[in-house]
Amino acid sequence: MFYKFHKLILAAAFSFSLFSSQAQGQQPDSAVIRNIYREALTQGKSYENLRYLCTQIGPRLSGSEGAAKAVTYTQKLMESYGFDRVYLQDVMVPHWVRGEKEKAFFKSSVGKQEVPICALGGSVGTGKKGIKAQVVEVQSFEELQQLGREKVQGKVVFFNRPMNPAYIEAFLAYRDAVNQRSSGAIEAAKLGAVGAIVRSMNLALDDFPHTGSTRYEEGVTKIPAAAISTNGAELLSRQLKAGPNLEFNFKMNPQTLPDAPSHNVIGEIKGSEHPEEIIVVGGHLDSWDLAQGAHDDGTGCMQAIEVLRLLKVLNIKPKRTIRAVMYMNEENGLRGGRKYAEVALANKENHIAALESDAGGFTPRGFSIDASPNKVADIAKWKELLVPYGLNNIAAGGGGADIGPLKNDKIALIGFRPDSQRYFEVHHAASDTFDRVNQRELELGGASMAALIYLIDKYGL
Repeated sequence: MFYKFHKLILAAAFSFSLFSSQAQGQQPDSAVIRNIYREALTQGKSYENLRYLCTQIGPRLSGSEGAAKAVTYTQKLMESYGFDRVYLQDVMVPHWVRGEKEKAFFKSSVGKQEVPICALGGSVGTGKKGIKAQVVEVQSFEELQQLGREKVQGKVVFFNRPMNPAYIEAFLAYRDAVNQRSSGAIEAAKLGAVGAIVRSMNLALDDFPHTGSTRYEEGVTKIPAAAISTNGAELLSRQLKAGPNLEFNFKMNPQTLPDAPSHNVIGEIKGSEHPEEIIVVGGHLDSWDLAQGAHDDGTGCMQAIEVLRLLKVLNIKPKRTIRAVMYMNEENGLRGGRKYAEVALANKENHIAALESDAGGFTPRGFSIDASPNKVADIAKWKELLVPYGLNNIAAGGGGADIGPLKNDKIALIGFRPDSQRYFEVHHAASDTFDRVNQRELELGGASMAALIYLIDKYGL
């Protein structure tokens, strides 16, 4: 009797499970998306996972101990969620270290004035004695060229072009100003300068210098390059107007060490119908060394992992293989993104879409799409389902640095686009800390990404 009763219970349980699975598959898309958001906002894990990454691990510059710890953490985290496969992908990365804290000052009519600076990523050092030289201020490479070697040789070039606040989209302001950071040292050195000081890429006025990569060119002398805080830039500019012969003193001792071994961290849920078709969602695990790397890009990594967790916990069984990729070395080399694309090509993998979150964990606004017009239109047709969640901006645009190497004429590269107004207050600065992330904004972002991945997986591209 007990045996028959036990069989009836098992049969009923199986029938209920089958019904639940079928019911999930038969739900209208709007209901599935609503469930995704409900789970993220009531049971979301991104925020607490980010707390650990930021406060227990912290800075994660490629080649550092923090980067290695982040690899281990995200691997174990994805394993704990029971994804079908979690694995590491080997990649060699640059290993640049900042050294002791940078110092800078100048003397004016009011005495010695210290200003906050930080070495730009990849910069050479000044040597133990530092550099002391007169300063020439410019706002563009064209203005620098007009000065000529006679007025630049032996001096420090101060690039002081602010990000243009007239842009509504802050990333456009960044785009128009960032060449002085990336190439300023090259252009200054061509005219005989001994150093380059660059106004921080920041729309706000504060005392945080913002780092970021600088480049050197073969055959051009490598000169030290540093960022100065926006308040420091304003002060230096005023004092130069009062005393054009002002001398700037700065000292920094970074080093570039041999390349170091590291990893991309990859978790996936295998597709049930078309496992050979792959959809990637990701962020970059490395960060600059000045802070915790919260918005850049801890938020993107935790959101990418959350996408897979949401699908799994809601029993949404994808037709296609969904991968969460934690890329290593976006900040100063893009080695992780290139390695992932290289392996994908060698394995003849068929990626139909890749979504990257690398614009901060702020309020979701939409997605930008780098793909053929037909694919852009295919994604834009889902706007009606996404607008209720604030995703109003879905249109052609950029994808993301890490997913860029995957580009071909078939794939859709998609950038998650949150509100951009506060991002450059913390970007590459010591202020990029966990306390600057809002829990609801972060979880909404993960849900938004999961909703789009769900639609791409269900209908294809």
